[in-house]
Amino acid sequence: MRFPGLNSNEHLINTKKIVNASLIASIYCVLTIVFAPISYGAVQIRIAEALTLLPYLWVEAIPGLFIGCLLSNILGGFGMIDIVFGSIATLIAAIWTRKMPNLALAGLPPVLVNIVIVGTYLSRILDMPFLLVAIYIGIGQLIACYGLGVPLVYLIRRHSFKKGMGS
Repeated sequence: MRFPGLNSNEHLINTKKIVNASLIASIYCVLTIVFAPISYGAVQIRIAEALTLLPYLWVEAIPGLFIGCLLSNILGGFGMIDIVFGSIATLIAAIWTRKMPNLALAGLPPVLVNIVIVGTYLSRILDMPFLLVAIYIGIGQLIACYGLGVPLVYLIRRHSFKKGMGS
């Protein structure tokens, strides 16, 4: 089937990006819910946040992460404030991650954005000092992004090169 204005290769590329974004959203949501006891709260290591480095590789990871976080926060977060601001934090971090010049810096946006945005609203919801919540959120993000996310991206890139697909 041909779409006006798209050659057959462009259609396949766009379809592949939509599928990839959907898979990223699904995986993010499943990981968050499966690890729910450590995915929510002031002290959290949201394992799914390892995926927040994927925009460094693929632009379609940006909407995938946003939708995955949105669904995760609808299913088990701290209500509307978490649904709105947690999802916006993920979107901002994903866009910023996409702009990073190297993998070492790609983990910083999700860490910093979540410290500020999630730390701010969770400290108010939980009636805890911002600095304490920010430290907890920062440690969890560092573990997820640098302990899990950087190795994940490294493995994806390494596998892609072996397959001849590029990065």
